[in-house]
Amino acid sequence: MPLSAMANFDGNLTVEVDGLKNKQGQICASIYNSSQGFPSNSDRILQRECTEITDEPVKLTFNNLKAGNYAVAVMHDENKDFTVNLNDLGMPLEGFGFSQNPEITTRAPKFGEAAFLVVGANTTIKIHLKYL
Repeated sequence: MPLSAMANFDGNLTVEVDGLKNKQGQICASIYNSSQGFPSNSDRILQRECTEITDEPVKLTFNNLKAGNYAVAVMHDENKDFTVNLNDLGMPLEGFGFSQNPEITTRAPKFGEAAFLVVGANTTIKIHLKYL
């Protein structure tokens, strides 16, 4: 298939999330298509999906994505307020994770550390949640 034909092809992304410490609340995944605002500026989110937790891994699907680079931020929204709740030191109280499962140090990962390529009809990535 010529590259120009592939570039016009929309694909689906399935995000599989595991490592949950409980089944309270919901899992929310936000997908970004640039470093602008990643991973916490909700104004820059391309798409967001939330789902109740039934089985593990939890699966969320994003449809009609153009071929290209994306990064996903996931949170275990235990109290269903659509926010990663933080303690007084600014550390997350709820589970979180990112595409490519980068090492989490004292800061959130940069877009390039979490970026992956969506090409073709169906892409699946796996994200393992972390709790501090």
